[in-house]
Amino acid sequence: MPAEDTNTRSWTLYGRRQLAHAYVPPIPDRLSWTPWEGVGPGAEVLGDVTGRRVLDIGSGAGHHAVHLVLAHGAHVTGIELSATQYERAASTHVDVPGVSFAQGDVVEYLAKAEPFDAAYAIGTLAFVDPHRVLPSLRDGLRPGAPLVLSLLHTDLHGRGPSTDVAPREQMILLRDDPPLPVHMWVLAPQLWEDLLTGYGFRVEAVDLLHQPEGNTPVILQLVRARR
Repeated sequence: MPAEDTNTRSWTLYGRRQLAHAYVPPIPDRLSWTPWEGVGPGAEVLGDVTGRRVLDIGSGAGHHAVHLVLAHGAHVTGIELSATQYERAASTHVDVPGVSFAQGDVVEYLAKAEPFDAAYAIGTLAFVDPHRVLPSLRDGLRPGAPLVLSLLHTDLHGRGPSTDVAPREQMILLRDDPPLPVHMWVLAPQLWEDLLTGYGFRVEAVDLLHQPEGNTPVILQLVRARR
């Protein structure tokens, strides 16, 4: 099965399980690019998004998008490939003005959408082939628009980033259910910079984010680029 098809299947199963458990993430007080509270910057890396159209790539349960609307006055569209993840967001936040959710492939969605003023992905862009998605993001953003990505630097097993543009198998670990297989593009910072530059972005910064305490092997990259 192709890598992205495997990812769609697993995230659909994930969303189905979360729906069954009726789990709804709380709206955060601060936009976080990591699962670790207080690590890294917040929404300020997107610039002033008041009144701006912002795209949340792989919006999941929708809590990050709603935060940007309520706390920063943005108009946010969340695009989510998994039908069950989309259902979680759309059913929970249906009454929040300024946020909308769409279900489908981000590449296909951007081909028909008006250009956005900013876009971000919190841990999600690594599930999509960068050669397929980056040209669509370039064309789907206005000139000068920021693109901010949080990405794996070391994977869930502590292995470092790849220097080739190829996915590797990972597992989504769940507390009470079997793990789900996914394929992720875990790439070196220079490789992400080369890809983004090659597709028309200007990379402004790449930071490595570490958990302050604990024994997790995971390190994250925060990539800030501009159209």
